[in-house]
Amino acid sequence: MLRPQSNEVRQILSLDGFWDFQPDPENEGTREGWIGGLPSPRPIAVPASWNDQLTELRDYLGPAWYVTHFILPGDWQKDALSIRFDSVSYAAEVWLNGERLGTHEGGHLPFAFHVNGNIRAGDNLLAVRVDGELAPDRVPPGNVPADPQDTFPSSPPFPNTSYDFFPFCGIHRPVRLCRVPKEGIADVRITTAIEGHTATVNVVLECEPGGSRMARVRLTGHGHDSVTDVPVSSDRAFASITVAQPALWASETPSLYDCEIQLLRGGEAFDSYTVPVGIRTVSIGANRILLNGQPVYLKGFGRHEDFPVTGRGLVPAVIVRDFDIMRWVGANSFRTTHYPYSEEMMDLADRLGFLVIDETPAVGLYFSGDGLARRSELCARFTRELIERDKNRPSVIAWSLANEPHSRRPGAAHFFRPLVDMARSLDPSRPVTIVSQVGVEEESFAFCDFLCLNRYYGWYTESGRIDEGCRRLSEELDALHEKFNKPILLSEFGADTIAGVHAQPPEMFSEEYQAEFIERSIDILRGKPWVAGEHIWNLCDFKTGQAVHRVGGMNLKGVFTRDRRPKMAAHMLRRLWRSETLDASTDAVGRFPLR
Repeated sequence: MLRPQSNEVRQILSLDGFWDFQPDPENEGTREGWIGGLPSPRPIAVPASWNDQLTELRDYLGPAWYVTHFILPGDWQKDALSIRFDSVSYAAEVWLNGERLGTHEGGHLPFAFHVNGNIRAGDNLLAVRVDGELAPDRVPPGNVPADPQDTFPSSPPFPNTSYDFFPFCGIHRPVRLCRVPKEGIADVRITTAIEGHTATVNVVLECEPGGSRMARVRLTGHGHDSVTDVPVSSDRAFASITVAQPALWASETPSLYDCEIQLLRGGEAFDSYTVPVGIRTVSIGANRILLNGQPVYLKGFGRHEDFPVTGRGLVPAVIVRDFDIMRWVGANSFRTTHYPYSEEMMDLADRLGFLVIDETPAVGLYFSGDGLARRSELCARFTRELIERDKNRPSVIAWSLANEPHSRRPGAAHFFRPLVDMARSLDPSRPVTIVSQVGVEEESFAFCDFLCLNRYYGWYTESGRIDEGCRRLSEELDALHEKFNKPILLSEFGADTIAGVHAQPPEMFSEEYQAEFIERSIDILRGKPWVAGEHIWNLCDFKTGQAVHRVGGMNLKGVFTRDRRPKMAAHMLRRLWRSETLDASTDAVGRFPLR
C-alpha cells in the first residue's frame, strides 16, 4: 500500500479534526443505526486516544463510535478515491453514507477502502466503530488466562494486558481521502546494492490493471541525474540504475536521492510518485551488524508513542522533540517498541540518519492452545503489512518479529520459524530477529540473524545490588555468545526512577541509582567485542496499567520524564555517548568508540 502523496496528479484531503464521538458499552450502535449519526455525541479530537482526552473513559476499552462529515471536492470523482486510516486501535469497522466499507484488525498499521461506489458530490458522512477490548486471541493478547508455564504475574495489571504499556484506544493517526489516477501506480519496491565505488538502484513497479503504458524512472541527487524508460508488462515494470561514486546513507551522513516514477500513455505522464532512496546495505558478519560493510554499534532506546492528553495519538511536535533529545544525548538508533511507529516518525529517521529495528505488534505472546492458531495468523498478517509499509526505508536495518514472547514452551520455536522464513522471503535485504527475555533457553535464537536480549539484573532481580546484577549480566552474555555465536544487542535494560528523588549512596528509585545502573551495565557491554549495541529502556516515562509496582500507573524507567525533562541519567549518557570529535557547529551525532 503506497503512502498517500500530494503532487500534480495525486491529492489528499485531511479528515482530521473534531469528530462526533460516543461510547457504546451496550453494543447497540449497529442495531440502532448509529452509522447515520450518533444519538448523544460529544466532540473528540482525531488523531488521539480517547482514554486520555475523556477522564471517565480512562479505563474504557469497549466499542465506541466516531462520526464526521466532509465535502467531496467538485472534480475528484473522475479519479480513483480511497479513505485511508494510518492507525486505529484495536479493530475498526467503517461505513460511508450508510454503506459498509469493511473492517480492519490491528492497531498500528494503515488500511484503506476504495470509495468510488459510495461517495457522493457534496456532503458525505463517515462512521467508524472502534473496538479496543483485550482478548486472548488478539495480538497483542490481553485478559490471558493464568498459566504457570507462561510466567504471567500472579496479580495482573488493570487493565489486564500481557504487556507493560497502557492499551490506548481510538483513531491514533491521520485519516485522509486520497485521489489518485485510475490505472496508476499501485506499489514501488526499491533495493540498493554496492560494489566498489558503484551502486545499483533496482526499482520494481506494480500498476493497477490497465492498457499499454510506459514507466519513466528518474533518479536525482548528489550530482546524479538519470532517466530511463521501461515498458509496463502485465502491470509490472523493472528498472536498474547505476550510480557512480554514490553518496551512501549512514548515521553520520544520511544522504537521500529522489526516485520519481511516472506512468506515461501516448508520451504524456498521467501518474507520478516519488520515493526517497538511501543507498546502503545491511548485513551480519564477524559478530557485528554491518552497514555498508562497516561495523556499527547501536546506541539508543526503546520508546513509546505516549504523551499526556493525546495518549498514543500522533503529535508531530513530540516526534521532533524526541529526535532532538535523542540527538542531544548522542543516540544513533532505536527499536519501535512494541509496535510499528507512525510513518512521520520513520520519515525523520530516514532524514536524520537513525538506525531503526522495526518491530511488529507481537508483544507478550503466549503459546498455549487457546487462540494460538488465530494469533499465528495475525502475526503473519502484521509481519507482511509492516514489511510492505516500510520496505523502502533506509533507516530500517532489521525486522523484529516479537518482543518478550513467553517462549519457554517448546512450541514457541515452531511458531516463530515460519514467521522468520516469511520475513526473509519478503525482504532478503535485512536481518531478522526476535527480542527475548528467556536468554539461553530461547530456541528461536538458533534461526535469528542476531540476538536481542532484555535484562534487568539489579532491578527486578538482585534488587538494589548493582555489583551482583552486573556479574550476572556478564555471565549470561558470555553464555549466549558461546551457545549461538551471533551478535548480541542488549535491547532493554534500566531502572525505574522518580524524578527529583536523590540518595547517597545510590538506592532504588533515585536518580543516582538509575545513572549508575546504566553506566555500569554499559561498561560490561563495551568489554565484549561481539556485543552490537545498547538500547536503554526507556527514552521517556510512559503510561501503564495500574499495578503495585507501577507508581501512578507509570513505568518510570525513562531517562527523560513523560513531558521530556532530563533526569541525571540523560546527562550521564550525553557525557558517555557523544564522541570527543563531535562537530559542535552542526551538532552531528558522533559514534562512541568501542573499548
